[in-house]
Order: sequence, then structure tokens, then C-alpha cells
Amino acid sequence: MKNWNDYFAGKKITVMRIGLLGRGVGDTAFLAEHGAEILVVDDASAEVMQPSVDALKEYSNITFKFGPYDLPDFEAADFILVGAGTPLDSPELAAARAAGIPLKQSAAWFAELSGIPIIGVTGTRGKSTVTHMIHHCLSQITGEQILLGGNVRGLSNLQLLNDVQPDSVCVMELDSWQLQGWGWSEMSPQVAVFTNFMEDHLNYYQTDSMTKEEAMELYFADKANIFRYQEESGVFVTTPEVFERAKGMSGVTLGQEVVLADASTIPEDTLLAMPGEHNRLNAALATEALQALSLTPDEIWPALASFPGVEGRLQLVTTIDNVRIYNDNNATTPQATIAALESLHLGNKNIILIAGGADKNIDLSQLTTIIGESCKRVFLTPGNGSERLLNEVTDVNKKKRYQSVPDLKTALEQAMSIAEPADIILFSPGFASFSQYKNEYERNDAFVAAVEKIGE
Repeated sequence: MKNWNDYFAGKKITVMRIGLLGRGVGDTAFLAEHGAEILVVDDASAEVMQPSVDALKEYSNITFKFGPYDLPDFEAADFILVGAGTPLDSPELAAARAAGIPLKQSAAWFAELSGIPIIGVTGTRGKSTVTHMIHHCLSQITGEQILLGGNVRGLSNLQLLNDVQPDSVCVMELDSWQLQGWGWSEMSPQVAVFTNFMEDHLNYYQTDSMTKEEAMELYFADKANIFRYQEESGVFVTTPEVFERAKGMSGVTLGQEVVLADASTIPEDTLLAMPGEHNRLNAALATEALQALSLTPDEIWPALASFPGVEGRLQLVTTIDNVRIYNDNNATTPQATIAALESLHLGNKNIILIAGGADKNIDLSQLTTIIGESCKRVFLTPGNGSERLLNEVTDVNKKKRYQSVPDLKTALEQAMSIAEPADIILFSPGFASFSQYKNEYERNDAFVAAVEKIGE
């Protein structure tokens, strides 16, 4: 293990958008412990950010500034550590670039500093499941400690540097914001998995002056950093649809090994704990990534069969009076909710759906169609996405199935009051969490707490 004091001591680092998830707090603590002089800046108020301040109060080498950003804070540092969601056209980042200050993002910085092999996973949907599948199988098969990083709840990527050994391997879930950092560093993981590409984050990428397709190109450009800088020895695992889009990118050469996967990669008799054809495709992508690491199908498939699934991703939480309750909290797009409904729909309208939240400006027509085919009732929590979904339903009789509720607790109580044996209660929001919650993790915990209350 390296002495990171040699690298960080005395460095001036501006940490932008530290957040409240714990990831940014952990990164900042790591830098402070190794002697950096840190300025934390966030355009949120001091009151909102107080939990992060309290978590770092022991470090005298951290200074905090909240509210509007000051450009000099980005022009006189050795590094800028940038948090997720910073706008693409941020004047602060432009000022740092003009001053020659390196922009860093913690997942890419970890990869750069550790120098260990990285298996990176991205995609609009499925990236969490595939990441955890790969990590689970590697851990089971090798018996070694396999590092897990990237977009993992509460996990600091820089603190992972403390766990790096000469033979370490890390599996990382990489969202589009984290992959911006890989682009800044002109790096890609040695094994790159790109699960799929769908409409998402248009509220971030699309401005009033651009078309939806132009916004999707920006979104794909960030995602493409997972394979853009791979060396010829690298392996790019994806689907034919993503590969066709990748081939069409200007200035991108695909000299690495490319492996295309589909659900047929997995034998029909391979049992998976997670239902749905989309999860068989997830397992196929994980299998191809593991084979790129020289593991064999005979090793991989038994390990996949023992994978229990991921919290908040079509997770069977409990069964009460023969009513199954699923937590699909991380379904933050209509497509993800569609996939969940398709996985559980058996031809009769036995699904009670709990959905709703903040709009991402994604088309809802397919979602309303499958709701009409599979759901006996729909409970909508507050948010402009919920309002738009309700407005999409023009048929008066179909609209009667929808009911607005104030919160998840009420939604679950109402769902349980009408549920009959063999019914399914599916919490699959289809929208972002920000109408009522600080983030999707807080929403997940609220639903889990509501289920526990029902089960008492």
C-alpha cells in the first residue's frame, strides 16, 4: 500500500459539490487525512449541507464555503475534485481549465492512482445489477477480496485506495457523470461493459436550444468514455444496439476486442434469482465480462445462480398473506418500470403499482399502455412526473385506476387494503426521487420502512 501523504500533503484541492450521500464526505476525509489543504464549495446553503460539515468537523485542514461559487476558488488550486451533476457548461470548470487546473472525479482518480485492473460497467439500465453480478461471481470463484466502487451507495472511491494490494481488482459501476471524469483523464477501464442506452437525464443534458437527439448525443458521449480510451488489449462487452451507435461516433476507433452479448448466452436451464428477460441479458453481459478475465462458463454459471439480487432492483422484499411486495426503487425511468411490469405480468391485471416522482422529460406512452394491460390500480406519489403521467391517461375509465397519495406510506397502506391473494404490489417509480427526497437512497429507505411497518 502506497503512502498517499507523499502525493497529497500540501496540495490545495477544491472539492466542488460534496453532496449528502457520504461518498463526497469520504473522499474529502481521505484527502484531509493525507495532508491536503481542502476548500469545500457547494452552491447549496450552509443549513442544507450541515450534515456533511458535521461529518468532517475533526479536520482542521478543511474550509467550507456555501452559496454562489467564486471563480478564484477554481483558479488557484492544484486539483478540482468535481461532484456529480455539475453542469456541462459550468463557468467554474471553464475557469479551472483556462487556468490549467486538473479536473478530477473520484472514480477515475482512484483508477489513475491505484493502477489496478478495473472492470467498469455503465448503461442506462442494468448497470448496478451487472456490477454486483460480476463482483459476486469474482468473489465466489476466486475467494479473494474483490474491490467494489463507483456509483455505490455511501462508498468513497478515494478511501478504496487504502485497500489496494498489488494483485487487487476493482469492479466499478460508472454513471454518466462519473464517466465525465474518465474522459477528463483520457482513461477507460480494461474491461468495459455497456448494458444498454435509452432516454434518461434529459433534464440534465437538454437545453431549450437543442433537440432531444442532440441531448442524447451528449449523454452517449459521456457514457462512451467507458470504451473510448481502451487500449488494444482491452475488452468492450456490449449489445448490438449499443455497438452500432458506438461505431457511428466520429473520432472513435474500436481497436480493442469487442464482445456482443444477448440473452441466449445464458443456458435456458440456468436459474437466476432475479426475474425477467432483461435480467437474463444482464447475466449474459456479466458472463462475457467474466470470461474476458479467463473464467470459464462452468465456474461462472453456478456463481450467477447464487447471486441474490440487488436492493431496490426488482427485489422481492416480502410476502404478506400471499401478496408479494417488490421494491424496484431504482427504476427512475419509464423504461425501467416497463421492464419490471413485463417481468411480473402474467396476463391478468394482478399488479398494484406504486409510482411517481420528478419528471425527466421522457416519453410516457409505452408506460401508460403496459399499465393499462397489467395493473389493477396505480398509486402516484407527489411530483411533476406523476402529474404528467396522469395527464397522459385520457380514457375516463382507465383514469379511475389512478389515485394520487401524499407519500409512500399511504400508498403502501392503500395498496395492501385492496390487495387479494396472488396479487403483486410493485413499487417501481418511473421517475426521479427529488420531488420528496434528497436522493433515491432516501426514497428506498422510506419504502423499506413502510413495508416493515406493514409487516409488524
